Amino acid sequence: MKDEWLPFEIHPETPREGVLLTESLSHINWPDLYARLRKMGAPYEKIFADVLVLPNSNAVLQAGEYALEHGRFEKFNEAVFKAYFTDLQNIGARSVILELAEECSLDAEDLARALDENRYGARLRAVTKEARSRSINSAPTFIIDNKYVITGMQSLGQFRQLFQNVQAEPR
Repeated sequence: MKDEWLPFEIHPETPREGVLLTESLSHINWPDLYARLRKMGAPYEKIFADVLVLPNSNAVLQAGEYALEHGRFEKFNEAVFKAYFTDLQNIGARSVILELAEECSLDAEDLARALDENRYGARLRAVTKEARSRSINSAPTFIIDNKYVITGMQSLGQFRQLFQNVQAEPR
């Protein structure tokens, strides 16, 4: 099976400076959500702090495309995850993005030019449009065999069960 990470903006309307999660997504019970995330992340050494701000993700998603193009996506993606969920950094801030890029052995000056040029903007818009057409509105979302969908952070058992079901289907 092949996996492909695709960037899409869940909340493109978010201002550059970000917004408080409690204001933009007030329907979510944040303490319960973080308790679940901590429990699910613990076996994988993923630490979830109490994130307070929803950043504008456009630039960091474009930076992810830059990292992918330069063979450093996995490392950059892990660095962004940790910066946001563990270290509570504003991953929408250009300075944070460029610092993370340098930590991942990416050329921060070239990345800055790519961001200035909006080099990956068309791809980001196209993938976002495709996600909307499939009613995908959360991350992560996994699509298996172009028909099975798993949304959000789910247990390993749920993935295993789905893969068993897929393999059992007649081809």
